[in-house]
Amino acid sequence: MYPTLVPSTYLESHLWFIELLAWWQGRVNATDLSRHFAISRTQANKYMQRYRALFPDNLDYCQTTKGFVPQPDFSLRCISGDVSEYLDWLDKQGSTVCNSSAHSSHQFNHQPITHTSLTLPKRQVSPLIMRALVSAIRTRQRLEIGYVSLSTPDDQGRVIQPHTFVKTGLRWHLRAYCEKSSVFKDFVLSRFRGEPELSGPARQDPAEDLGWHTHITLTLQPDPRLSAAQRQIIEHDYQMQNGELKLPVRAALAQYLLQELQVSTKFLAGSGEAQQLVLVNRDEVKPWLFDS
Repeated sequence: MYPTLVPSTYLESHLWFIELLAWWQGRVNATDLSRHFAISRTQANKYMQRYRALFPDNLDYCQTTKGFVPQPDFSLRCISGDVSEYLDWLDKQGSTVCNSSAHSSHQFNHQPITHTSLTLPKRQVSPLIMRALVSAIRTRQRLEIGYVSLSTPDDQGRVIQPHTFVKTGLRWHLRAYCEKSSVFKDFVLSRFRGEPELSGPARQDPAEDLGWHTHITLTLQPDPRLSAAQRQIIEHDYQMQNGELKLPVRAALAQYLLQELQVSTKFLAGSGEAQQLVLVNRDEVKPWLFDS
């Protein structure tokens, strides 16, 4: 048995990264490590060699892809294999985290700062399906897969051409061209079903996804039913300028952003305190809202 590693040390974080990319994306090489950790290729190659020395049956070099790919007997040793682990890593790639190992030589007797966060329920996503989606995006392939929705609860087989994963708050979506509907649309990851199958090169260019490549601005204001003092609180909360909050967003994601802010565009809540924010340029952005 190989030892099971947790990315708690500098070395182990590199081994974890190697396995994460190899398992979920089907390929990893020294360039991936060099870019991600800002290290030299020489050092990156040493980490690759270390991983292969520890787990010799996991990876083999593929001349076609110019990288190391999982072998048939690949066994998870550094990652959990949980889809959320990979999705959380994807989510963090949008921001830069700076860690410092420097510690002050002074000792203070202050109360330690604590924090907590909500634990939200996980949406179940099959690893088999997730890996197929990742592969379809990376290799620009069409994918035959089953899908269910609240309007069509029976498994509806379809062919999609995916291009981007999207975290909309509580759940993950996939942006893809749907050959059944002949449009680019969003699919909830947890609602894919069956055994996916790659079915040839994608025919639809993601650049033609108008909703994805159109950028709009949502203009929000405090609910006018609030008092002047209450409106000032809301303006301060959101760092509004001249009483307005302007949020640039991809048109395809506008409704999700409004939902996260609990901004109703169909009807106002019973009171200003409940509504808090209102969309003041609804007519301008209406074509991109679900309830338009």
